[in-house]
Amino acid sequence: MKHTFIIFIVLLLTGNMIFAQHAHFTTSGTIEFNRNMNMYALLKKRINPDNEAFMQPFVDNFMKNNPQFKVLKSTLSFTNNKTIFNPIEPETTSNNFFGDEPMTTQNNVIYTDLSTNSQVSQKKVFEETFLVKDSTRKIRWKITDETREIAGYNCRRANAIVCDSIYVVAFYSTEIPVSGGPENFSGLPGMILGVALPHENITWFATKVTDTTLPPNTVVPPKKGKAADNASYRETLLKATKDWGQWGQTYIKGFLLL
Repeated sequence: MKHTFIIFIVLLLTGNMIFAQHAHFTTSGTIEFNRNMNMYALLKKRINPDNEAFMQPFVDNFMKNNPQFKVLKSTLSFTNNKTIFNPIEPETTSNNFFGDEPMTTQNNVIYTDLSTNSQVSQKKVFEETFLVKDSTRKIRWKITDETREIAGYNCRRANAIVCDSIYVVAFYSTEIPVSGGPENFSGLPGMILGVALPHENITWFATKVTDTTLPPNTVVPPKKGKAADNASYRETLLKATKDWGQWGQTYIKGFLLL
């Protein structure tokens, strides 16, 4: 019996070693994301007692003639613990009621060095482009037991609050041991492949992960734009929209969140 137990332990350890030798973790490649926005919900939020007479007929007409969801595509390239998020220019301009609102457009190129927790973001704000250099956003994630599969990878759910009040749900995979993600979302023990902002009616989900060695100089920071850090960028936005009322707050929220 003792010899049988020893043989069992040896076989178990050998099996674990073989599994570890053959386990593959993606550390370099490209992820394709779809960003979905519920335009019907976003439009309804714009209706208030002061504009209802004008807005309600407009919303009704929009819902009759346009799809509910607007989809924007992007890529996240990663290697050597660095990432760069690049939006893909949409082929059409459908559901373009919001014009240049940051919550319904995708203009930012975001480079992140996860080794130094630093970030360089090229942000288009109306007719001006900023190059914001600062530390990565600190997010206090709460990891849960919920799991799901995204783009062929096993993911675990985490929740957080950002910008003081915005609820975030993220799904990350330790099979990609890089703590990055789309836009400004990072800081989990694996790549974020899904993000949902339930109260903002926006989601990002990976549709494809390509495990490949990237050519040199693929993941490098953007260089063009007016130099700023997070504090000066925020101050500039507040000054530019100080007389815009509720619409200004909507723009500020989007520019600072994404």
